[in-house]
Amino acid sequence: MMDAFFISTGIVALAEIGDKTQLLAFMLAARYRKTTPIILGILVATLANHAAAGALGGWLSTFFSAEILRWALGASFIAMAIWILIPDKLDDKQSQLTHFGIFGTTLILFFLAEMGDKTQIATIALAAQYQHIVAVVAGTTLGMMIANVPAVIFGEKIVQHIPLNVVHGIAALIFAVLGIITLTGAITL
Repeated sequence: MMDAFFISTGIVALAEIGDKTQLLAFMLAARYRKTTPIILGILVATLANHAAAGALGGWLSTFFSAEILRWALGASFIAMAIWILIPDKLDDKQSQLTHFGIFGTTLILFFLAEMGDKTQIATIALAAQYQHIVAVVAGTTLGMMIANVPAVIFGEKIVQHIPLNVVHGIAALIFAVLGIITLTGAITL
């Protein structure tokens, strides 16, 4: 169970770097300059989204063997390596949601931005693989918070000092290696 938690945390924290939801965190921090309601909105949205994804992954695990799930997880890691190299674009829906307040706007935007996102897909795959939904959802949520809380707190200052293309390249390489290791069965995740 602890493996599921720690691997889920690391994978999602890594996948979230430079992701559209992290860019959203930067934008919300720059726009509203109030960290607490933004961070709480991210937390609640992530818990809701990843709990649903974890439940879906747990349900899928009842239909597929451990071997098929291992191949699916390995393939999803390699797909994430490729996906990370594709820059995210973020639609500006913030102005339409300001009447919900900072917390409500963050909650809605983050929940919607996570739909079909690589971290949601990772949550589904990890929950299916480990069959420990609570550990996976706790880990993926912590991973999201590890990546997004600094984005909220430090906002635009981070972007000025970290070249995202380098971070994306390193993250893609790590995911590719994890995918190969998983597919070859060298390490059972």
